[in-house]
Amino acid sequence: RYLLEQDFPGMRIGPEPTTDSFIAVMYGESEGNVPGNALVVDPKKPFRKLSRFGNAFLNRFMCSQLPNQVLKSISIIDSPGILSGEKQRISRGYDFCQVLQWFAERVDRIILLFDAHKLDISDEFSEAIKSFRGQDDKIRVVLNKADQVDTQQLMRVYGALMWSLGKVINTPEVLRVYIGSFWAHPLRNTENRRLFEAEAQDLFQDIQSLPQKAAVRKLNDLIKRARLAKVHAYIISYLKKEMPSVFGKENKKKELISRLPEIYIQLQREYHISAGDFPEVKKMQELLETCDFTKFHSLKPKLIEAVDNMLANKIASLMNLISQEESNMPTEIVQGGAFDGTMAGPFGHGYGEGAKEGADEDEWVVAKDKPAYDEIFYTLSPINGKISGISAKKEMVTSKLPNSVLGKIWKLSDCDGDGMLDDEEFALAKHLIKIKLDGYELPGTLPSHLVPPSHRKPFQTAE
Repeated sequence: RYLLEQDFPGMRIGPEPTTDSFIAVMYGESEGNVPGNALVVDPKKPFRKLSRFGNAFLNRFMCSQLPNQVLKSISIIDSPGILSGEKQRISRGYDFCQVLQWFAERVDRIILLFDAHKLDISDEFSEAIKSFRGQDDKIRVVLNKADQVDTQQLMRVYGALMWSLGKVINTPEVLRVYIGSFWAHPLRNTENRRLFEAEAQDLFQDIQSLPQKAAVRKLNDLIKRARLAKVHAYIISYLKKEMPSVFGKENKKKELISRLPEIYIQLQREYHISAGDFPEVKKMQELLETCDFTKFHSLKPKLIEAVDNMLANKIASLMNLISQEESNMPTEIVQGGAFDGTMAGPFGHGYGEGAKEGADEDEWVVAKDKPAYDEIFYTLSPINGKISGISAKKEMVTSKLPNSVLGKIWKLSDCDGDGMLDDEEFALAKHLIKIKLDGYELPGTLPSHLVPPSHRKPFQTAE
């Protein structure tokens, strides 16, 4: 709702669990709902494979269509509210985690939402997060309603969230958590406003970049599936080879299933495969229980060779084609809705801050602090109104900034490139040091509003 900036059909916002359905929010010329059973038989939609989850799921699945500009670039799957307490013991009637896993394998981004005042990860939420195993690179976390707590409490909340997630997601990498208040209402606590704005901007940039990288991600999934298929072929052909031709088939099958971890290790050594490419042992054992090993196929080296050739050669040429296509096409980013609010005008991210301060003022922004900078300038014994690089360095290193940063500041400040600084250039250098010490980035080239007044005409003709 926050991203689209309008209600969509079937939307209900309130205390949990309001959403009891999976809602695919997609672009359509007119507003309307398509129920699950009709959705899975529509050849134009990518949901046909969901029919295997049965009627109990399809009755809880729908597509919400509306003409919103955001949805021209991305589609959003809104999952049901996570149950907690006694409610989670009541079955949903379909395998919730299996459905989440199906979507997780196909989407480009998974966003987990937490409230700052309700951090407990229920059993169902924990199981849901575990079903995203193998898709860790797609997961982002949003800590919402952060304006309802003060800075000290927020620090504790963030720590508690990271600790809770660490127990559920067993990866050494720390998940990216975006902190903010993601709704269009006044902030209750404004002391962290700048933090919320920066975090929202980062989240928007992450979502906006998704359409550009869609082709590369599909290729990445293809490579992943090819490696899995290859490993699967090795496992299946090994089980087939070990089966007796006449007697004791059932006993041998049980023995092979129990020995699966050892078989994995053996295949890893024999074919030099990474342990991370193998399917989960427990899940594989469960699936093998219902299979007839004698009907499995033997290994076909030519097919394995074809897969290896694809991974080694064909993928590289595909990558080149994708990068060529991307460079020829206009950059596609998500637009509309909440994304437009951070694009332009004085409320755009970073407007009037750091190097952009004073951009829309007539007076030179450095002038207000110049008297203080002039006092320092005249203590450095200027000759003919200028100080040498050595004198400037003595003063500039007192900021304790590294030489790489001070070198860039010198380059930006020495407008006429004579290796010396006059009083205005020195004031500019001090202003740029202040910008860096305040935590802002330095500009790549000096913006026109920061050019000292006495250097403006020759500077512009040089350009």
